[in-house]
Amino acid sequence: MRLLMLGGTGFVGGATVREAVRRGWSVTVFNRGMHGEVPAGVHRLRGDRTAPDGLAALSGGEWDLVVDTWDGAPRAVRDAARTLVDAVPHYVYVSSGSVYAEPVASGVGEEAPTVDAEADAGDGDYPRNKAGGERAAAAVYGDRALLVRAGLILGPGEDIGRLPWWLHRVARGGEVLAPGPRDLPLQYIDVRDLANWLLDRGSEGVGGAYNVISRTGHATMGELLDAAVAATGSAATLRWTDPEPILAAGVEPWNDLPIWVPQGHPYRWLQERGVERAYAAGLVCRPVAETVEDTWRWLREVGRVPARAGRPARAPVGLDPEREAALLAGTVTRS
Repeated sequence: MRLLMLGGTGFVGGATVREAVRRGWSVTVFNRGMHGEVPAGVHRLRGDRTAPDGLAALSGGEWDLVVDTWDGAPRAVRDAARTLVDAVPHYVYVSSGSVYAEPVASGVGEEAPTVDAEADAGDGDYPRNKAGGERAAAAVYGDRALLVRAGLILGPGEDIGRLPWWLHRVARGGEVLAPGPRDLPLQYIDVRDLANWLLDRGSEGVGGAYNVISRTGHATMGELLDAAVAATGSAATLRWTDPEPILAAGVEPWNDLPIWVPQGHPYRWLQERGVERAYAAGLVCRPVAETVEDTWRWLREVGRVPARAGRPARAPVGLDPEREAALLAGTVTRS
């Protein structure tokens, strides 16, 4: 297989390139050449897809599959798809579950309405960028476009820092504010399982939208943090605490305490999307302990969470130590 990866040095793009190389595929990446490295043997084309004639390096090429992770202006997806439609038979666009229009019901499936967005739009917020990117890919490629609606993505290479924050916090030791309940079901995808699935289905020519994320309850908050304690070898004590006092203190789920979204929260649906279609199409998710252990091993090698490739930095995630200590001192209710 001949893969063209638009990007290829960030979190999802990098994992996709590494998996394609592992399979023995011929891999070409197209990017500005300003961020990261690619594995040996990967051909690198340079260009800025947002600039006039920025896609010129793709002219004359032929590939079997293109994968695009773009989360900026949808018109950049439109322009890339138009440039490649006669050179590549199948287009995989890595989208997001954030495209669903609020209010979002628990168990939301691929047929649910998405936010208003246009295929030729300029840069906007994340949901509209991704929804517009979907429309752009589908407008050009039709049923030859695979729209991969990922959810929370974890694993080695993570450039937001959600699981890395927990690993660094647990490794520091002491009492750790553990947001309960312990058995809170989580829904996420290891980046390597995401890459495997999209390359498998992309090479088969599968089209349409899929929620590509684990089943809710593939792991629990307790299993995730227990795995972090085991992976780091820390003597940390997890102090499990009910959601109510944490929320009353103004702590923001997902951001202040990454990954955690308690039952009843308006954004709980982020951990409760319908995934029957993706599992029927072969999705396999590895155990949480493997994701946690491999992420900790990677973190020790690189030292810190890398900068995001090609996009503005996001606000840091996680509580600072002083605020956590104050919460621990004032929180006694346990799950």
